Amino acid sequence: MRGRMIRLSVPRRMVIDLMHFASRVPTVPVQKRMDLGKLVAARAACAERPRWTALFTKAYALMARDFPEFRRAYVKLPWPHLYEYPHSNATVIIERDYRGESGLFSISVKDPARQPLTDIGRQLHHASTAPVDSIKDFRRTMQFSRLPLPLRRAFWWICLNFARQRGNYFGTFGVSVYSALNAESLHPLSPLTTLLNYGVMSRDGQLDVRIMYDHRVMNGATVARALGRLEEILNTTMVEEVRALPQASLGAATTNA
Repeated sequence: MRGRMIRLSVPRRMVIDLMHFASRVPTVPVQKRMDLGKLVAARAACAERPRWTALFTKAYALMARDFPEFRRAYVKLPWPHLYEYPHSNATVIIERDYRGESGLFSISVKDPARQPLTDIGRQLHHASTAPVDSIKDFRRTMQFSRLPLPLRRAFWWICLNFARQRGNYFGTFGVSVYSALNAESLHPLSPLTTLLNYGVMSRDGQLDVRIMYDHRVMNGATVARALGRLEEILNTTMVEEVRALPQASLGAATTNA
């Protein structure tokens, strides 16, 4: 059949470059079913419910304080070695429409463990609603995606393997979720050491949470223990912070229930 040729757009180039390097990382998924009923109840009582992505991003960074492996990366310059960062930076993937096409963009959240949950939520809201060209992280990515292929690939390789800058450009962990669409990815790819992903929340607060990890950096048992710690943080530290947020009035809470 005779079809038509479609030129690669800037958003497609970004995904193609991402997959080129992600496919070279030996990632393995580890999954845990979590009981987050306490957090679900605390969130439901808020006047303005915090984003689940913000909750998980901060909780993950807090977990990484206890597990230094989650702040490490495998890099090749000047020779293959592991590099450990003093704190976590998150890279959150956000889908946006760009010139009539659905594109995947990333927003960097610096040291989310130290940020109030409301600040993380504002950053994610801005990245989800502001004009694409007005967001610094998006503009920078698109500028590089417009370069010729050899230059793009060279830039990616250098930034991923120059340890001190890798954490600034790509972060120490990624978050990629589309459970709001009632679907989930079982093994998303990423060039980062770890990628957090979770499914659709059940009515009783049960949730499948998974981490894709670079087996060159850590082992599966470490990830399993980290998932247990993540669940603990979500049900304690994050519940306390959510309960400290402005609460909905009794009438509004009853209506939203």
